[in-house]
Amino acid sequence: MSSTVVPDTHRDLLDAPFATLATVGPTGRPQMSTVCFLAADDGTVQLSVNETRQKAKNMIADPKVALQIQDAAEPARYLELRGDATVELDEDYEFADVLGAKYGGLDLRRMDRPGERRTKVTITLTRARAVDMRESGTVGAALDS
Repeated sequence: MSSTVVPDTHRDLLDAPFATLATVGPTGRPQMSTVCFLAADDGTVQLSVNETRQKAKNMIADPKVALQIQDAAEPARYLELRGDATVELDEDYEFADVLGAKYGGLDLRRMDRPGERRTKVTITLTRARAVDMRESGTVGAALDS
């Protein structure tokens, strides 16, 4: 991601271990999940999700998502990313292995039951909002209204 999307003050959060993903559920209400993620060089954020999970079904039905990355050391500081998710099969676990490497070689196959498949989710950002409540406000770069 370029610094024009995520301010330099919050770029370090793109290396955080976890984020909270919000999707739109089948009743129109939000559903939130803690997820592993990878910030890609092309400005997208990528996830690996089992296709049977509700979050995967939600993103296929309605691609609008939000991702919040909290600073574990300073909870008043976080990064909110909004965007549109594209879900594609990752049958050979090619992306899952790349993501697992960020987590010390985590084998995502162990999270799946026999016969289940994994997907690669790519979030194309429409808005980045950097927040630091210790400094009385928000620093943001909005890409949409």
